[in-house]
Amino acid sequence: MTHPDPSTATDASQTDKGRADTVLHMQTPITQLPGISLQRSRQLTALGLRRARDLMFLFPRYHEFPAPPTSVPNLKEGESASVVGKITETELAGRRPGKSVFGAVLENESGAIRLVFFNQPFRADQLSVGNRYRVEGQPKLSGLRWEFVHPKLTPIDEGDADQSSRIQPVYPLTEGVKQYELRRLTRHVTDQLVDGLTEVMPTRWRRQAAERLHAAGLFTGGVLPSIASAIRQIHQPESAETLGEAQMRLVFQELLVMQLALAMRRRKLTTDLNAPPLECTPLIRQRIVRRFPFELTADQQRVIDEIARDMARQFPMNRLLQGDVGSGKTVVAIFAMLLAVAGRHQATLMAPTEVLARQHYQTLVKLLGDSRVRIGFLSGSLAATQRREVLNDAATGELDLVIGTQALLYNVQFRSLALCVIDEQHKFGVGQRVRLRSGGVDPHYLVMSATPIPRSIAMTQFGDVDLSTLREKPSGRGTIHTYLADDKWKGRWWTFLRQQVAEGQQAYVVAPRVGELKKDPASHPPTASNADQSDEVLPPTDGEETTDVEDLRQEDVTSVTETFEQLTSGPLQGLRVALLHGRQPPFEKQSVMQAFAKGEIDVLVSTTVIEVGIDVPNATLMTILGGNRFGLAQLHQLRGRIARGKRAGHVCVFTDGDGSPRDDERLRVFESTSDGFEIAEADFRLRGPGDLLGHRQSGLPPLRIADIQRDARVLEVARELAQEWIDEDPGLAASDLADLKKQVLLRYGDRLEIADA
Repeated sequence: MTHPDPSTATDASQTDKGRADTVLHMQTPITQLPGISLQRSRQLTALGLRRARDLMFLFPRYHEFPAPPTSVPNLKEGESASVVGKITETELAGRRPGKSVFGAVLENESGAIRLVFFNQPFRADQLSVGNRYRVEGQPKLSGLRWEFVHPKLTPIDEGDADQSSRIQPVYPLTEGVKQYELRRLTRHVTDQLVDGLTEVMPTRWRRQAAERLHAAGLFTGGVLPSIASAIRQIHQPESAETLGEAQMRLVFQELLVMQLALAMRRRKLTTDLNAPPLECTPLIRQRIVRRFPFELTADQQRVIDEIARDMARQFPMNRLLQGDVGSGKTVVAIFAMLLAVAGRHQATLMAPTEVLARQHYQTLVKLLGDSRVRIGFLSGSLAATQRREVLNDAATGELDLVIGTQALLYNVQFRSLALCVIDEQHKFGVGQRVRLRSGGVDPHYLVMSATPIPRSIAMTQFGDVDLSTLREKPSGRGTIHTYLADDKWKGRWWTFLRQQVAEGQQAYVVAPRVGELKKDPASHPPTASNADQSDEVLPPTDGEETTDVEDLRQEDVTSVTETFEQLTSGPLQGLRVALLHGRQPPFEKQSVMQAFAKGEIDVLVSTTVIEVGIDVPNATLMTILGGNRFGLAQLHQLRGRIARGKRAGHVCVFTDGDGSPRDDERLRVFESTSDGFEIAEADFRLRGPGDLLGHRQSGLPPLRIADIQRDARVLEVARELAQEWIDEDPGLAASDLADLKKQVLLRYGDRLEIADA
């Protein structure tokens, strides 16, 4: 950006007059707008405003609907009212901090009112005689004159008589920029440029969208307004009706562009990639299902059918399997892996921690011990000779299934990889997941999540994948009772825990975090600076042992160690208590988990390393300390570690501080429901999409006016129409769609790898 040389500046009034006479275009620098100094331009840049067009697309945060102005004789004491007039007198009494009183008189043709501000001496510079304002507040009689104390003030331009009752946009601000300045600037720019905007949505699409939105009860007009009309009305609404129509047009277009990009990506995955087709004959299905020592639920059978249909195609399956804790996702994944093996191909399963990966490995070894299926395990903690052996056997096809951690991402070759299964998908970044599918052949792709995903997020952040859902839980699982408790109940709880242990049950104690939890770990895929949730971040070298550390700072390890010491020397003294955290060597963690699974340990004091996948049916008790420091979704994941057998489970959550745990809305939700889907929606409502996902995980640029939480129903309509329109015209090749296609590719082409569409 270039700025005028101050040394060549002329009289300010002449400069502003020259700028006002300048014919604007979309790329006019903000410095060339009337009244914009170099300092002001820098302040506006903080709002992302660099060019004239940026002002048209600075959408208001909300709109104010002022009450019609009231004449002075019609004011009533204590009833909110607005009065429009001109400042005729001002007076400042005292300038000492905490001792000033500023008064002003505002007059119109119906009379005069007095404005009073205590300890706000800056009002003397703000309210000048001759300026017009709309004043809003509650009047009171002071003698014979109406008085407003600390009213809301809105400047009114002298030449705009209608502005006193007009719906007012409220824009985001930054230090030094006033609301009335942004209103003036956007109005000035919009008036000159809005008719030059390119209309990217043809009338036929705007009419069809209006019909579909009308059917959903979201829109009453016959056609969505043009882009010029929508931009004009969003900044200068004529009525609540025209404002609503403008908002719908802009929200729908933003969501439609996203959904068109996702639909193009889904189509691209089915045309550009080739995967081995894997037929699931009735005989193959029967042979696999017979391996399971229990009857599959109806949900599991339905999802298996969906996966079998996908894997029979010649292009890769790209499916997300979500289900509540304990719903049997692993069984479905095993079916898919064995289907790959039945087709004489290989499959791999990647888990976020070595503890979980080894548990999957042991489950498969036990299930397939009498079969010809060859299973290997790979993690960074393997000795160099073991690692080389697994790598060689995977490359030559000696291994059918390879279970591992992120070690699978580095220098691993397969003879014929047909399926990649990713467990706990939210623990991995998007790029890390995709690396598993690189290579000569394009494998089918199944990711699993025990954190149910709100529907609106599934339609956006996972909009290019097919979604399968498990809601039904296997029969015979015990119910779980959840309690919120103050510190004063700890003695009774520890007594209850000891009684249950004496009867042969086992328990977890989850140590508190240190410091407030800013984001749920589910929103943080591992990176070099946020490595704690993963098994390995950097590629391991031969002979190097790495640890799998969960999403905890070193202070949290200190916390769990202190908790362990306090319990073993206090309320749990005499019980068999063990310690588990992510910074222990892999062999030590594995030894502790095996001992706990065998019943050799009564109580396991742990960090959130037990959050996912740990399956010990005899564990029926869980104590969560510092529960107010955990995210809602994470609390639910922790609860899912108990009552995995037939006995009922008990979870007790203690909180830090003096307040009641019921003061925390997250904890009240946690106590009131054990349905993971309800919890996911509540978590989404409480924290919003940005906080829930985290920018590194989302993979998509932020929305400017749409809100997937607020506009979920509009999103559904946009998704339906986008898929229909892409089915009709896969490349958006129609001549009247050229500008829309350009917008789709500019915004999402590189991110979704559809730039060559």
